[in-house]
Amino acid sequence: MPQLSPHVQNVPANQIREITQAAWDTPDALVLSIGEPGFPTPAHILDAARATLDRDETGYTPNAGIPAVRAAFARRAGAASGLDISPHRAFITSGAQQGLHLALTLLLDAGDEVLVPNPGYPTFAMTAELLHAVPVEYPLYPDHGFQPRVEDIEALLTPRTRVLLLNSPSNPLGAVLSRDLTRELVELARRHDLWIVSDECYEAFTFDVPHVSPLAFDGDAGERVITSLTLSKTYGLTGLRIGALIMPEGLETAASTVMESTVSCVASPSQYAALAALTGPQDYVAEASAHYRANRDAACAVLDGKGIPYLAAQGAFYLWADMSFATGGNVRDWTFQFLKEESVAVAPGTAFGSIGEGWIRIALCGDRAELLEGMRRLPSPADAG
Repeated sequence: MPQLSPHVQNVPANQIREITQAAWDTPDALVLSIGEPGFPTPAHILDAARATLDRDETGYTPNAGIPAVRAAFARRAGAASGLDISPHRAFITSGAQQGLHLALTLLLDAGDEVLVPNPGYPTFAMTAELLHAVPVEYPLYPDHGFQPRVEDIEALLTPRTRVLLLNSPSNPLGAVLSRDLTRELVELARRHDLWIVSDECYEAFTFDVPHVSPLAFDGDAGERVITSLTLSKTYGLTGLRIGALIMPEGLETAASTVMESTVSCVASPSQYAALAALTGPQDYVAEASAHYRANRDAACAVLDGKGIPYLAAQGAFYLWADMSFATGGNVRDWTFQFLKEESVAVAPGTAFGSIGEGWIRIALCGDRAELLEGMRRLPSPADAG
């Protein structure tokens, strides 16, 4: 058999999927390693998808998406940024991951560098590598609350740097960028003529702090910020694969060309489900947000009781906990041992970068009783001696 492309073979396995698959293969395991919302999808969203099939609207849609859906995403982005976003700037994607791939395809050439957070979601670097680009990690240190520092990023810039990738609220950290820091990062990109790709998958879920989009500092028509939105987390539509990019004016033709050569267009039932989600009752979002906050507070109480250090999550639905006292310098192996001994799966911090060594990500989005039972099985520093 001929060999696969070397750059594909060199992309590392996703450690989140590794431990989660092992948990799925373990009878009665408590799976706290993956961010899968557990609420039933609201009926009006399902009805909209069914109605699309009932009227046999199953043909191609425009590359950029159905106009009403683009307008709905534009309104959402406008509400978050305080701008009047034209529907022509919204480009419908098959979920946030396909949107990320589309955005980076538009911006990167072979050998170009993209700045990605460490710790950060693993597909940021994986996608860059699949495009023959070079991911360069900017550090998010515990001593600084896992927040980026402008001077750390600026020190990494080279003539090949093209893109700064931001993620707020953060997966895996639950950290949220402040308004002032967001403005400083946009100004940094402007000084060095960089693009910003802003992953805002969890924009609906922040706790006692606002979500601030870099779009707010990018001018009325957009200049350098491409924002990735998704309904996977906001409305629990992970399997419908529906999201959007909000781009500066003038990129639609290029994006349509790339879209045509990859997935052509997004399925119409998913788009009409998205339209119903964005324009219909918002009870699901409010209830989910309250559930995630309550789960966070209950989980933090368990960690406090055990004396386990953690980052107080301000958004998303994850808790980032420091288990270095127990992991022996190899948190990846420790998570498999913990699954074997306690039937609980958590994501190893090294899935998100080298700075994650010793840390774990705990998903807060599921059943509270299962979450707390799984966390009670964590060892404490006292247990480690």
